[in-house]
Amino acid sequence: MSDPSLVRFRVALEGALAHLESRREEINDLNVFPVADGDTGDNMALTLQACLEEVDRLAQVDRPLDEIRREEIVESVARAALLGARGNSGVILSQLIRGAAEELVSRPGELIDPVLLGAAMARAAQRAYASVRAPAEGTMLTVMRDMAAHVASRLAHDAPRLGPDAEGDEQQRVLADILEEAIVAGEASVRRGPELLPALREAGVVDAGGYGVIVIFAGVVAALRGEAAPALRAHAAEGGGSDHAPARISHPEHASSTFRYCTNFAVTGDALDAARYVGALEELGDSVLVVGDRSTLKVHVHTDDPETAIAVFAGVGDVSRLDVADMRAQVARRDARLAGNGHSAGARTGVLAVISGAGMARLYESLGAHVLDGGPTLNPSTHELLAGIHAVASEEVVVLPNSANVIMAAERAAELAEKAVRVVVSTSQQAGLAAAVALTPDADADTNAGAMRVAIAAVRTGAVAPAAREDAAGRFGVSDAVGFVEDELVAWGATAPTLEAVLAALAADAELVTCIAGEGAPLDGAAIAALAPVGVELELEEGGQPSYWWLLSAE
Repeated sequence: MSDPSLVRFRVALEGALAHLESRREEINDLNVFPVADGDTGDNMALTLQACLEEVDRLAQVDRPLDEIRREEIVESVARAALLGARGNSGVILSQLIRGAAEELVSRPGELIDPVLLGAAMARAAQRAYASVRAPAEGTMLTVMRDMAAHVASRLAHDAPRLGPDAEGDEQQRVLADILEEAIVAGEASVRRGPELLPALREAGVVDAGGYGVIVIFAGVVAALRGEAAPALRAHAAEGGGSDHAPARISHPEHASSTFRYCTNFAVTGDALDAARYVGALEELGDSVLVVGDRSTLKVHVHTDDPETAIAVFAGVGDVSRLDVADMRAQVARRDARLAGNGHSAGARTGVLAVISGAGMARLYESLGAHVLDGGPTLNPSTHELLAGIHAVASEEVVVLPNSANVIMAAERAAELAEKAVRVVVSTSQQAGLAAAVALTPDADADTNAGAMRVAIAAVRTGAVAPAAREDAAGRFGVSDAVGFVEDELVAWGATAPTLEAVLAALAADAELVTCIAGEGAPLDGAAIAALAPVGVELELEEGGQPSYWWLLSAE
């Protein structure tokens, strides 16, 4: 039998996501609890996006949406929310969705009216509270419970029921009216949050997740009415003043400040028991959530060791949908954006470059790249690379590993990432810079990767470094200069002649040679310029890279 409520469900879901997307950064900037990360809006949006994609998948591969059984669609959406959830806020939102789905499934054939809606909201709040080991009041949990309580109280006095023959317009109007009342109650709950949670009060903000919940409901109301979302004042100062300032992400008393990576993954298997794994994860970090059912679990933990967290589930089932976010990088990006120094968001493709050296970071950032500090040996882990990919503010990402030793880890991170990721084989930082220049943010990752490979092919690279050990053939000793063109040793001995030989080799058939000075480079710019061949333009930069006095490239 046809169920037009499901078509309206999709409309409402799309409206919720659209409104949440429009206020995503506003929610991110409020964030302070449960951990000082800055992506609550992102995480909630990704959860809703997974739900909407699942609805559309069902409609494409099965029957028309209004002919799919309600039980089938709500169960599929609840599972999609679970698997798509990321971060504390996303996982808790998935449990709100799951709780509501359980209530809807328990009443097959019953028209979705205010009474069923109120029951679904109450079940959602119960499920979310049960998923958190130590629920904190003043958060999105409290907001959802208070909204559900208001609806229950309202319906106890006057419960507008809809008959089986109710027109769609009437259903949408009645539901929108009830939800708008719930939003008002939710706004009051959000404003009370700082009274219940000291971390919010000290930061001068309301809970980001709680505010996100009422933003979602406002989007649903907008979709049901076909008009703009109701105005929200939940994070305005009491008394009608201006909004709270963005959160100060600095809470040394909070345990999560000691852990770096927000780690999320799914586990699929048989006879899974969520409670069994919580203790082991709490030994590795905090903000632990393990939710789901006996066949699928979603795991969230803040830890310094994502690999060990994943190993807790070794032999238990298949691990998938791994996502690791560097919370320190999130805070730095947020602070830069609020200070007016952030790169513009919304590009289709961005670049992640592995670098070493403060000056090298500045060079890449000037080209619009996101940088990942690989340390003195340029050797980040797969999970650090995955966190870096996640941190790039674009739909698709090109990774420049900038070392032969990083390529395999980068390719593994690309496989694990949920974004479209391409790895361009750059084996040096100076070659990677030539590739970064070729970035076209509005083009897709495949197009950019192709352009970057062409750019790298047109560049010859060189380097001069102090020898770390004596040459077995007696050509040079420790700390003597050694010069390379590509991977071939071409000069050695005193510093100036060695650099001059490398410059001469690179300058053949070149118009421009770039020389990037590293840590402790023994010659200044004037001395280097005097060594350059006649007729070649020399560009001098400060890279600050360890181990290499100069990194060079010729175009």
